[in-house]
Amino acid sequence: MLAFIKSVAGRTRVASLLGRLCLASLFCLTSMPLAHAGATLLLEEPYSYDGAFAGTGHVAVYLSNVCSVSPVELRPCKAGETGVVLSRYDGIDARDWIAIPLIPYLYAVDREEAIPLFADAKLVAFLRDQYRRDHLETLVPDRPDGSTPVGNWYEMVGSSYDRTIYAFEIETSPDQDARLIDHLNSQPNRERYNFVKRNCADFVREVVNFYYPHALHRSIVGDLGVTTPKQIAKMLAKYSQHHPELTSANFLVPQVPGAVRRSKPVHGVLESVLAAKKYMVPLVVLHPYIGVGLLVEYFGHRRFDPSRNDLVMDARLQPDAPITRDQRRTYQSRLDEMAVSAPVLNSIDTTASGEVSGEPKEKGKEGSRDKEIKAWERMQASGVPSLDASGEPILTFDTGDELEVVGLSRSNILSGSSNPDLAGDLMEARLRQELRPAMTRKTAHGDVEKDMALFRQLRVPARDEAAASSSANANPAPVGAPLQ
Repeated sequence: MLAFIKSVAGRTRVASLLGRLCLASLFCLTSMPLAHAGATLLLEEPYSYDGAFAGTGHVAVYLSNVCSVSPVELRPCKAGETGVVLSRYDGIDARDWIAIPLIPYLYAVDREEAIPLFADAKLVAFLRDQYRRDHLETLVPDRPDGSTPVGNWYEMVGSSYDRTIYAFEIETSPDQDARLIDHLNSQPNRERYNFVKRNCADFVREVVNFYYPHALHRSIVGDLGVTTPKQIAKMLAKYSQHHPELTSANFLVPQVPGAVRRSKPVHGVLESVLAAKKYMVPLVVLHPYIGVGLLVEYFGHRRFDPSRNDLVMDARLQPDAPITRDQRRTYQSRLDEMAVSAPVLNSIDTTASGEVSGEPKEKGKEGSRDKEIKAWERMQASGVPSLDASGEPILTFDTGDELEVVGLSRSNILSGSSNPDLAGDLMEARLRQELRPAMTRKTAHGDVEKDMALFRQLRVPARDEAAASSSANANPAPVGAPLQ
């Protein structure tokens, strides 16, 4: 599944991104025997209250050669299986760790074909609850009235809707994997979570250190003794550099485009505090010796940029180069050209959500690109998510006279949409978000190409039909002329 990158030259830098991309394509785990296994640290950006305050994020570990009998019992993977993600959770069936298959962990669906193109909170909640009902009822049962339970269980599935994820992989052997399986299965899996001493980063540190003893450790100064996701990611990157005999790689899993708020950069404990100048300046002035020492450690954390030189996982979960600034501008121009003459699309009355039915969209004005995204967000919020016969997500809109359906994945947006105009709105909103300047380093080149092709298939026929209709109205057939 996830095409984890294997470098022939270990951690040796190569001359260009193209060279690294070629090596990545040659050494995907999907085409390699299980002997080429890996443990991948998933450093996940913070969001919501964590992003606004602590900013330390979350961390998990993906094991490509370890699968599961159940979410709490591990086994070796069979041919074609893709491994599991392990992490420590708080308040889930009194368990210390849970194992979730890779695709559900990232997207709350079973297959990559079902990954939605544009997500909002309603769709994410539906997909997570659907996966829970299908696979996690024993851990997270329904409430007595049959409704969805509250709690932190949602953190187990659909992580890529909330966060951008940075991945740091290091080689493991089948013998190492087998020993870890025996170790975790033989130990009591009882809840041990403690924010200071036994958090999610401590668990990942213990797993990686089981493979490579003393590879990861806390930062007593930089994180005030608390194990943080950024610290152990930095340590694993450093360990890989010091052990070039172990093949390793790093890449980025982008946050799914949509109406869900974008995640924030990940920080350490001290980094979060000192990032606020109102704390930094008094500390240096009143306690110069302590302050200077803390600042040295702070800037040491700051120098570690988890996104530096990363490849990006595309929609096929293959490594790809991010788009460049010049490519982004070229794609933006092409998108504007295709969208500017599009017909008025939405016949559905959305006045309740703030959009006037049948009102032409603004084009060519400052801020109109963001308006296209907001317009689709309002439209999607009025729809009802469900799954089609193939298990892929769809949205259903009640127009009053009939139901309109829009396919939400690449596999069903063309074949499963009753209204191509609405499907085109979805694709335009996705592209507008992908092509924002801030998203350049987080958008795969191949994804934009595929999205542009889908948008063209949805928009150009409608545009040509509208043009033909306009021409016919301007030049009506003579009275008595035979019908064509």
